[in-house]
Amino acid sequence: MNSLTYELFLAGLAVGSAAALTGVGLIVTYRATGVLNLAHGAVAMVCAYVLRQLVVEWGWPLGPAACVTLLLVAPAIGFALDRVVFRPAALADAGPARTLVASIGVFVLLVGGAALLWGGGARDDAPVLLGDDPWAQVAVAVSVACAVGAVTRWTRLGRELRAVVDDRELAALGGIAADRVAAAGWAFGSFTAGLTGVLLAPVVRLDPYGLPLLVLEVIAVAVAARMRSLPVAVGTALAIGVAQAQMTRFHPEGWAGPLVRAVGANLFVVALLVAALAVPAVDAGGRDVLPRGTTAGARVPPALWVCVAVLLALPLGFAGPDLRTSVQVPALAVVLLSLVVVTGRSGQISLGQAGYAGLGALFTALLAAGRLPGLPRLPELAALAAAVVLVAPLGLLTGWPAIRRRGPALALVTLAVGVAVSRFVLAQPYATAGLEVERPAGFLTDRRYYLLELAVLAAALVAVAALRAGRTGRAMAALRDHEAGAAAAGVPVPALKVLAFVAGAALAALGGGLLSMSVRAFDAAAFDPVRALLWFAAVLVLGADSLLAPLLAAALLVGLDAGARGGAAAAVIGLLAALTARVPPLAALLARPPRHPVPPDGAGRAAPGEAEARTPVRGGPGGPDGRPATGAAAPEGAKGTDGGVPDAGGASGPGRTPGADGPRCAGRTPGAGSSAGTPGAGGPGGGAGGTGAATGRARPPAGPQGAAPVRLEARGLRVRYGGVTALDGVDLSLVPGRVTALVGPNGAGKSTLFHCLAGTVRPVAGRVTLDGADITRRPAHARTRLGIARTFQEPAVFASLTVEENVRLGAERGRLRDAPDATTGQVLRLLDLDGPVRHRPAAGLPTGVLRRTELGRALAGRPHTLLLDEPAAGLDDAEAAALARILAALAADGTAVLVVEHDLDLVAGIAHTVHVMRAGRIVS
Repeated sequence: MNSLTYELFLAGLAVGSAAALTGVGLIVTYRATGVLNLAHGAVAMVCAYVLRQLVVEWGWPLGPAACVTLLLVAPAIGFALDRVVFRPAALADAGPARTLVASIGVFVLLVGGAALLWGGGARDDAPVLLGDDPWAQVAVAVSVACAVGAVTRWTRLGRELRAVVDDRELAALGGIAADRVAAAGWAFGSFTAGLTGVLLAPVVRLDPYGLPLLVLEVIAVAVAARMRSLPVAVGTALAIGVAQAQMTRFHPEGWAGPLVRAVGANLFVVALLVAALAVPAVDAGGRDVLPRGTTAGARVPPALWVCVAVLLALPLGFAGPDLRTSVQVPALAVVLLSLVVVTGRSGQISLGQAGYAGLGALFTALLAAGRLPGLPRLPELAALAAAVVLVAPLGLLTGWPAIRRRGPALALVTLAVGVAVSRFVLAQPYATAGLEVERPAGFLTDRRYYLLELAVLAAALVAVAALRAGRTGRAMAALRDHEAGAAAAGVPVPALKVLAFVAGAALAALGGGLLSMSVRAFDAAAFDPVRALLWFAAVLVLGADSLLAPLLAAALLVGLDAGARGGAAAAVIGLLAALTARVPPLAALLARPPRHPVPPDGAGRAAPGEAEARTPVRGGPGGPDGRPATGAAAPEGAKGTDGGVPDAGGASGPGRTPGADGPRCAGRTPGAGSSAGTPGAGGPGGGAGGTGAATGRARPPAGPQGAAPVRLEARGLRVRYGGVTALDGVDLSLVPGRVTALVGPNGAGKSTLFHCLAGTVRPVAGRVTLDGADITRRPAHARTRLGIARTFQEPAVFASLTVEENVRLGAERGRLRDAPDATTGQVLRLLDLDGPVRHRPAAGLPTGVLRRTELGRALAGRPHTLLLDEPAAGLDDAEAAALARILAALAADGTAVLVVEHDLDLVAGIAHTVHVMRAGRIVS
């Protein structure tokens, strides 16, 4: 080994050992708390600054200063984060995505605070803790990893840690102080972050932005270890560090030279991108970004919009530096508006919008200068429009991976894409050297250019408002509130995610181009990944689904940094984002309440005194003969089925009511013919009718006369989860006009079979057919459009949409979509949801109303087959009785119904066929 190779090897070990410590700290924190701590790099930076302050500014000896920094300050930061930020989030059941937002807030807060305290310039006098010997740093990293492994495996704390990781609630019930374990995890994670910072600072120079970003990039080693294996993390970090150092020896000529040099200097970025795409396991359930119902149904008062318009017009009276600062606000607002589409409306975490904004600025400048190969020189406005067109398809870089990722896993992908764009494109001289940016002809002065920006911003606001208020906006809100429920409603979830990211990339590119023109320069630092985190946090804390948020955020970000020392905006935004579990979005405080408030206990329920006149019966509701009353929906309902393969065209005439292959009695109550003396016997809010249900086992409805053809059929279905066989060669047929029930103990395979029929689980063997056509590989939303509707064990309603919008979504996305307005109204009347409750957001409504709303969404698509997963769960006796009448009416009208239910009395009252499952097989 020659001397150069050995020297580079040692240099790589130094960087790799610091990266290994980062991986160890991230894994310990994640395993103890379940939080992917993106603030790790910011903690490292703060500790490095503290050590420098003690040694360089105050003259402390290095040893005592290092002990204070690493053994007191770093763990104290960890304890503070646990008590102030993450423990309240855990108590509020915030979920992985919300705690991720909190960690981003901590990152931004610490970066902004460091900039305020120590300034934004880079320092090259950071103390060297372990000297120049990289082997010492490697020894420290390996020792820390071994110590953690030993503690985890052989000590009481380790056993408690494993128990908390497996099931925190169960561990707490077993007497383990889960909060203490989590606090210890945060303290140790902050210690490793501090050690990383003090080791890296002398190597890379110390500044509030560069060091946190560098540590953020080496998250790749923890992701590659699947947030579990310490040896894998340490080995990966050392290997990447050495490889990155060795690549500096290569200097190829030609077009590949700049790219190879960029990769050689940023190999951890490449590793982060590969790990984020190849190891999508860091999800932890991936709840939605926004808390459901926070701004549900709220509207911004028109007077507030007038005030905002006046404030935006005020800079037209400014002059000099004030106006030159103000021109950045509308452009930045357009960039932030992209987050309203991607995150606020669609619920997708996007930490890479700054990359798309930077590409928009870069392409605009290159096109205007005629430097983009193959394209002519364009006027500035035409160049801006062309840049938007070029960048929009690049939204696929994040949109396509987002199809199968949520929460932290999606955050890693978008962060990796943003960092890669920044490092390999925006910061490379081959793309930006000698680049000049000019404003469009006729808009050279600040005042005229500001007017142009306001016009573009107004157009963008109108376009996004139209998107949010329309059919696509409702589908996006459904995707955000409940992804599986949106697919069940017929929403093409993958295509909608891609659309959101493409639209977001286009808006970000538009704002980025305007922003570079406003300052007449292209600055790669204005679009670095730290900026993306700041923008994301700003929109989140102000209300991501509000059109007002990007305007306020842009004014706040530009105004604070212009009127104070750099970092003020980051400190304020970071503080609010860190307290996201306690502080509601500002838009929720400014917005007016919904237009039709109704007390929760009166939401769609019977009027006072009416419920007392009804007979609550949990079993099979029925008429005098003991059979469930189906009213006018008689055996002739069997004619409601159609014979061909159902599709969007269906065999439905223009006069069909909702559920032409389902409930034909849409305009009336499905129980009008039940026994006299039981008021409102058929209404969903009513009670049971007749006496036949008194035994709890009324006879099921007779169903259509004659044999009906099988529509949905399963043959030989096999499903395995790891080494467990959930389904073992199951056959099942669903016939129009009949209610089929699945019963059996927990773990028998009922839900797995249900999911195979619904399209959310794909069997390893066997097939599912519809009218003889194989649909085994069809996804859930495609099956909904074929006429197979479903409900969920937990009501899959869309909390931020009103009851009416929930039902309308089913009408717009179901099998037959010819008259969504009429269908929505008919279904609302059928399910007794056409009162004031129709205008209420679903958030906070009683379980019975939610069940009916979900059923209404399913029926609005006019399915021929209805799959119900424990539909009576959470219902009282009267609501269960009403549900039984509705199901009887649906079957009498020709709908094939499958019910997975534990309530055997309900099953006995409605089912024509009952199948018992045990150990993945149907035994009877």
